[in-house]
Amino acid sequence: MTTRFSVRALALAGLLLSSAAPSLAAPCGTGSFETWLEDFKKEAAAKGISQSAIQAGLTGVALDKAVIARDHSQKVFSQTFEEFSGRMVPPRLARGSNMLKQYGSVLSRIEQAYGVPGEILVAIWGLETDFGSGDMGKLPVVRVLATMAHDCRRTELFQGELLAALKILQRGDLPLRDLVGAYAGEIGQTQFLPSSYIKYGVDYDGNGHVDLRHSVPDVLASTANLLKTNGWRPGPYEEGTANFEAMREWNRSVIYRKTIALFADKLKGH
Repeated sequence: MTTRFSVRALALAGLLLSSAAPSLAAPCGTGSFETWLEDFKKEAAAKGISQSAIQAGLTGVALDKAVIARDHSQKVFSQTFEEFSGRMVPPRLARGSNMLKQYGSVLSRIEQAYGVPGEILVAIWGLETDFGSGDMGKLPVVRVLATMAHDCRRTELFQGELLAALKILQRGDLPLRDLVGAYAGEIGQTQFLPSSYIKYGVDYDGNGHVDLRHSVPDVLASTANLLKTNGWRPGPYEEGTANFEAMREWNRSVIYRKTIALFADKLKGH
């Protein structure tokens, strides 16, 4: 994702700071990572995670100091809307138009079910990972989340995300080898945090699993479900509308949301 360390990073930080998290109390940063991890395993079991998922996900997990350094060195985003949208939209417009056509029937069914137009979903998909062909992240999600949870800055939030990642394993949605993502644990073609994966994920292709890495129907329907659940209704989506506010759950940056709206408008007219 081209924007991971810019607008998206800042918006994600705001989301993490304001999200509700389950009450977890494995003490952070006060002892060794290994001791903390053993405490977390006990809490995960108490929260209903199976021993098989705990062992599969957490055996051999080690602290990743590079993740901590990256999190502590986030820079302030300084581009204007014109600069950001001008860099992000034009190179993706032709392919976005092709994606609208290629997945037209799926997008039409999703719009009927969730009220979110295909242009918005394709715009988000393109901006996040170049329609699934770009960088979805290569970091082991469990290692990233365990590291962040032990760091003490936002430990309860990241413990909640780590618990959700183990639920993804337990449900069989993704095997551990595919549970890879970005610097804060975002997964898949539209970069869901594990808690959002669990909360909003939709098995739209009907194969029994929510697969946000490989299944385009699952990706698009899950993104639409997130927006609808957070207030999206059929209608306009420009700045100042209720739907623009509904997109805050996707990304809190005004510049990013304005870019989504611009991209969607250009796709409609392309």
